[in-house]
Amino acid sequence: MTGTATGRAPERPDSTADERLIGLCLKGDSEAWAALIDKYKNLIYSIPIKLGMHQDAGDIFQSVCVDLLSELPRLREHRALPKWLMQTCYHKCLHHQRAADRLVELEPEGTESDAPLPAGSNDELPEHMLVQIEQEQMLRDAIGELPERCERMVRLLFYEIPPRPYEDVAEELGMATGSIGAIRARCLAYLKKHLEKRGF
Repeated sequence: MTGTATGRAPERPDSTADERLIGLCLKGDSEAWAALIDKYKNLIYSIPIKLGMHQDAGDIFQSVCVDLLSELPRLREHRALPKWLMQTCYHKCLHHQRAADRLVELEPEGTESDAPLPAGSNDELPEHMLVQIEQEQMLRDAIGELPERCERMVRLLFYEIPPRPYEDVAEELGMATGSIGAIRARCLAYLKKHLEKRGF
């Protein structure tokens, strides 16, 4: 990750617009493809995890990425990418569940049941899950737009299990332990502002 502790680097993957990333992907830019996957990997993984499909999450993630690679040139509206990923991933989850439960006979690879979710399919992501996952992605995007030091602090303080002591966070960020509280408050204020701009 590039940039300084006081400002956000302009080329960081989390802050790059989907339109630009998708345009570069369609030109064969492997770094843009990696950035796009990195941006949405947690969104994709979150769906099988919420459905209790922990063991299948990796296979479902890979399957969604394969579909994304083939379907990206046909994506009409770039802003629809997150929802497309959520619907396609949910469809994959249902396919895995049906196969595991033997509720339907497995069909050969490449048939409709294993293809990207078509428009108007009955296998729609439940509304409550859709709202929750969209909000989670909104939070991830907002954290990614924070100044680099703030982003690192938020991740260290709130995403580590078990929670990191202030002393460890201060050492990793190269700052005094006593300054963590004040900087944390400023970073959370930045985060709140970003979320409010997104209508959170």
